[in-house]
Amino acid sequence: MKKLFTRLLAFAAAGIISIFSSSAAFAQQFVHPGLNQSAKDLAYMKSLVQQGQEPWKSAFERLKASINLDTNIQAYTHIMRGPYGKPNIGGNELSKSAGLAYDCALVWYITGDKQYARKAIALLNAWPGTLWDFDYNDAKLLAAWTGHVLCNAAELLRYSNAGWQPEDIDRFTGMLMEVYYPLLRFYYPQANGNWDGAIIHSILSIAIFMGNRAMYNNAVDHFLHGPVNGSIFKYIFPTGQCQESMRDQGHVQLGLGEFAGAAQVAWTQGTDLFSIGDNRIARGFEYTADFLLGGQPYCYGPISQRAKQLRDDYEYVYRHYTAQGVYLPHVKQAADAVRPKATRSVLTAVRAPLRKPAGKPDTLLAGTGHIAGAGAPTTTAIPADAVFVTPEQSLQEALDKAAGANHWVVARKGIHKLPATLKIPSGVTLAGEGIETVLFLDPAAGMRDAVVNAADDLHDVTIRDLVIEGAVNTDPGTDPNGNRSFRNKGNRGGIIFRSEAPGKMQHLRFINLTVQNCTYNGIFVSGAAGVEVNNCNLNENGSSVVPGPMLQHNLLLTHCSNVSIRSSRLDTSPYGSGVAVDQCRDVNIDSCEIARNAYYGVLIATCSNVTVKDCLVEGNDRSGIMLEFLHRGTTHASIRNNRVRYNGEYGVASYAAVNTEVTHNSYAGNRKAPENISSEKHIILQ
Repeated sequence: MKKLFTRLLAFAAAGIISIFSSSAAFAQQFVHPGLNQSAKDLAYMKSLVQQGQEPWKSAFERLKASINLDTNIQAYTHIMRGPYGKPNIGGNELSKSAGLAYDCALVWYITGDKQYARKAIALLNAWPGTLWDFDYNDAKLLAAWTGHVLCNAAELLRYSNAGWQPEDIDRFTGMLMEVYYPLLRFYYPQANGNWDGAIIHSILSIAIFMGNRAMYNNAVDHFLHGPVNGSIFKYIFPTGQCQESMRDQGHVQLGLGEFAGAAQVAWTQGTDLFSIGDNRIARGFEYTADFLLGGQPYCYGPISQRAKQLRDDYEYVYRHYTAQGVYLPHVKQAADAVRPKATRSVLTAVRAPLRKPAGKPDTLLAGTGHIAGAGAPTTTAIPADAVFVTPEQSLQEALDKAAGANHWVVARKGIHKLPATLKIPSGVTLAGEGIETVLFLDPAAGMRDAVVNAADDLHDVTIRDLVIEGAVNTDPGTDPNGNRSFRNKGNRGGIIFRSEAPGKMQHLRFINLTVQNCTYNGIFVSGAAGVEVNNCNLNENGSSVVPGPMLQHNLLLTHCSNVSIRSSRLDTSPYGSGVAVDQCRDVNIDSCEIARNAYYGVLIATCSNVTVKDCLVEGNDRSGIMLEFLHRGTTHASIRNNRVRYNGEYGVASYAAVNTEVTHNSYAGNRKAPENISSEKHIILQ
């Protein structure tokens, strides 16, 4: 796994796709002050306070009243912060110093009262030369939390004639570059995504303070393309659900706030990170605010009821999107609820009025896609002669009795702990009662695959409306990042159907099925004619177990024909692709979400008559769609009407494919280029 992360992090540093309003933006000098607000923004905010306009007047009064100029803070040489603040040596002091320095700098700017400038300067001067390093579990996180706050204070003081001396500025700069940046520069996407959101936020801030465009570009690139949990597309899903939604809402709001804070800093410099991905930041905030205010948005996995208190993270997001003509009713309600007690956030959310008003706000449109997998509603009625099996009964016995008669075997709600691999006979439908029916292969069985074909000529089989859990236990715990398949030590496969000849298996259907957390393939079908994958959720399958990374995927089909993959979610394979088809023919991939996979979104090799259309293909670490050349290229492929965006290499890459149509796709932010369509017989080496 270490090698994979090294490779992925190297990708994150390799380059950047321009999302600036013009190509000249790369050459321009930074705006100063230029973090949360520009000089125009600050001047406008100051005028609102001085004119006594609300809510800014009251927020300023609360801020000023909260400041104790007699506060003495001890600087530490070695700051140590463990998980959840245990131990915490110097961490609180640093955080308090950063926050108080920013508060004092704001009050100085608004009032011109030098005592606040002197206090802010004293706080910034206290740490350089004393602080040597950060240590323990939360070292990066604490540095990331405090770095952008310190830099905001520093920008205000440096560009407001506050009396901060050049030699002191140089010492502060040394601390940023010799203590902070070496710790932060490699990011940490293996942790939950709030970590990289905060790291990006601080690296952007350090880069602007330093005037370092390359550093700034690197942080923007990581915001867009970071691996594992490291980018905005890894953290906020198209529906608005967040990577930590199953953990607790405090961490979700922290992550959202840090990514939005990074976008706020970038906006000051003319970089728009707010509108990307169909206003992705807005979607995350609106989804979360809806839940915290009593709504029930659909969540892939049990949405956490923990830490549901509203944090002070909504004001700027509400103000920004409203100014851009996007109405967020739940975010507005959250901001309204927090504002009466808020201080700095109300003031730093102020932007100078747009020259051209955005007009009447429009409500944020619904997110991409629909509910897929075992949680999806179904109108299919269970036949009257179906056999129902409780978790205490044997599914294998029921399936064997139903074999060949086209009968339904329905697994009741609950966890069906399989004592051995479940062998599916021909002529049956294995169904569940939705998301609460879970098939789980007992790790003590010593077997890899949860479900296999009972015979080489398997035919007329449907599996639907249930979950196949590939983790080594069924308790997701409080941290969804802790049980992800790349952390799973077991070798676990989902549904593995193999035959000895193409077309020997026939008529296999997977409907409303969830397969998740398998270290081997989620679904692997080899040698079948007539394969239907409809409205399935294949998520987090395909890790680095033998035979190795990039060889197992969420969905792998080889030597198959007449394949339909529709309306499915093929996401977040930690080492593999969303869907891989190899030596197949007559394959249609239609209206799927294929996102956040560590290899390719769609990998096609040596196939014929393949169509990929109307799919969302985003945030995959390699190219979104790859037509690979091995001994022969793919023939007669049609890649059309897809949204292919923010993938780590090309949007669509194709080598030596024959009679291939790539047309009417929309592209945005793919790191290398939208397309690389080549007649060269180029072989991918790694």
